[in-house]
Amino acid sequence: MLAACPDLKVVAKHGAGVDNIDLDAAAAAGVRVVNTPGANAESVADLTLGLLIMGARRIRAAEDSLRTGEWGVFFGSQLSGKRLGILGFGRIGREVAKRAAGFGLSIAAYDPYVPDEAIAEAGAEPQNLAEVVAGSDFLTLHLPGGDEPLLDAELLATMPKGAGLINAARGGLVDEAALATALESGRLSFAALDAFAKEPPAADDPLLSAPNLIATPHIGAYSDIANANMGTWAVEDVVRVLQGEEPRFPVA
Repeated sequence: MLAACPDLKVVAKHGAGVDNIDLDAAAAAGVRVVNTPGANAESVADLTLGLLIMGARRIRAAEDSLRTGEWGVFFGSQLSGKRLGILGFGRIGREVAKRAAGFGLSIAAYDPYVPDEAIAEAGAEPQNLAEVVAGSDFLTLHLPGGDEPLLDAELLATMPKGAGLINAARGGLVDEAALATALESGRLSFAALDAFAKEPPAADDPLLSAPNLIATPHIGAYSDIANANMGTWAVEDVVRVLQGEEPRFPVA
């Protein structure tokens, strides 16, 4: 692709994740890569709290019941007094923590790239991965994706019975087959996903038919302010590079 664009000077990612950009190839060709870290942090955090409340209070099930002519009783989980585990305590994770504190949730966080002192200063208890997963009533993911799922079947099995999982980061973070099993068995009370390993997932994907699943089509960054910020920041850095200046948000 780069060989076909000999005059290419800069690639701008309309967002933060650059896992779909070959950074080594760009560097070898002398092409700068920029992104817009933090532009969508509040937008993703808003969605995360929305998914958390939707799952904890069984809003989708209640609405579906009402629309079929029923008037059922749906007991859910009150947030105050519960524990929220945050895996990934960068910009988005911190914004989630700020919002969650307002609902009376205690917060534990794990991030291999953030010092424990910084986590504690932001109002969360720093813990290792296993401790956060095993000790949280609700677990939300805000780490970059990797080659293998972070939450595999073994780690998912350590979550407290009745816990809820929210993933508004990368689908590859979770073993989706194991997640479907955890939902079907009732071990997890709900899972709310805005990201999937394959996007869009196949219509016959077993995960989509698992009980108590809330699914949205990767809409975390799609808010008015976030979209405007990402577009503006990306264009500004493209102009900087083309003018021979250092970009504000260089990746490579």
